[in-house]
Amino acid sequence: MLHSSIAKFTAVAFGAALLSTAASAQNQANTPIKIVIGFPAGGALDNLARAMAEKLRTDLGRTIIVDNKPGASTHIALMTVKRAPADGSTILISPAPPFVTHPLTYDKLQFDPDKDLIPVAHLADTPLVATTSASSPYSSMREYLDWVKKNPKETGVGMVSMGGVLHFGVLQLNQERGLNLTPIAYKGAPPMLTDEIGGVLPVGMDTVASAGELEKAGKIKYLGVPGMERTKLLPNVPTFKEQGVPGFEQASSWYAAYLPTGTPQAVVSQLEKAMIHIVQDPAFAAKMALGGMVTTGRPGAEVTSLIKTQREASRPVVEKSGYRVTQ
Repeated sequence: MLHSSIAKFTAVAFGAALLSTAASAQNQANTPIKIVIGFPAGGALDNLARAMAEKLRTDLGRTIIVDNKPGASTHIALMTVKRAPADGSTILISPAPPFVTHPLTYDKLQFDPDKDLIPVAHLADTPLVATTSASSPYSSMREYLDWVKKNPKETGVGMVSMGGVLHFGVLQLNQERGLNLTPIAYKGAPPMLTDEIGGVLPVGMDTVASAGELEKAGKIKYLGVPGMERTKLLPNVPTFKEQGVPGFEQASSWYAAYLPTGTPQAVVSQLEKAMIHIVQDPAFAAKMALGGMVTTGRPGAEVTSLIKTQREASRPVVEKSGYRVTQ
C-alpha cells in the first residue's frame, strides 16, 4: 500500500512538473520580445531595429516590439535592459561608445559594461566619413591638414557627440602631428552639415548615411574615411591611413545586440543564430545599405574581443587628453 501511495504521489508530482514546464514555455512564447534602443524613432539605429523586429517576428513566431528610450548618452536604454528579466525577452541594440569609450571617460557608471550584459551578435557597421563644403580649397584630409597649418584659425572639426572614437581620433592626431584641431559638438548632423556648406565649419565627421544626399547634390565633398579599410559604401574614397593621416585606425562605428547577464546560454545562442542569419540575408543587407549601414553578422564572442581591442587602443589617448564626463 505504501509503495502504491508513493508511486501515485510521484506520478502526480511528475505530471505537475510537466504541466508547469509546458505552461512556462507557453508563457515565454506569448511574452513579447522588446528591442530597446537609446535613440528616438527615425534614425539609422531605429531603422535597423525595426527591420530586425519584422524579421524576428516571422522567424521566431513571437511578438517583437521596438522600445525607444533616448537620453543620457544611451545609458537609459542600457539600464533598462540590465534590469530586465534574464530570459531573452529584452534585447539591447547599441552603438559602441557605452562599451568602448564610456568606461574610460565617465567618472561613474551605473553599469559594468563587461559584466552586466552579454554580447549576442555584431549586426552592422555604420561607416564614417569626413566632409567639407564643395567650395573648400582642399579635397582630402591630407590637403586639409596642410591647409590648416597656413590657416591656424580654421581648426574646427564638427561631430555630433564628444567622448567617442572621432573625438579621440582628433585628439590623437593633434598629439602625433603637433596640431591644434578643435573638436566641436553639434546637436545632430543637419546643423553641422549646414555650417559646412555655409563655410562656417572647415570639416565635419559623421556617418555616410547623414552625408550621402548632400554629396550627391554637389553641396559637400568627401575628404576620407577613418578605420583600417575603405567602406563598401564609398569604395573610391581613401582612408585617412592611406593619406598618411594617423589616429583614426580604430575609429569605427557599429551596432551590436546584447542580453542581460544570466540569460540561459540556449536562449543567447538561439538569438545569436537568428540575428546573424537575418543580417547576412542579401535582401536585408541591401535594404540597410540604403540607410548607410553595412550589415555584418558576427558572433557575440567577436563583439567582446572588439570592445576590448578598441578600448585599449583608446586608453592612452583618453588618459593623455584628460577628458572626463562628470555626472
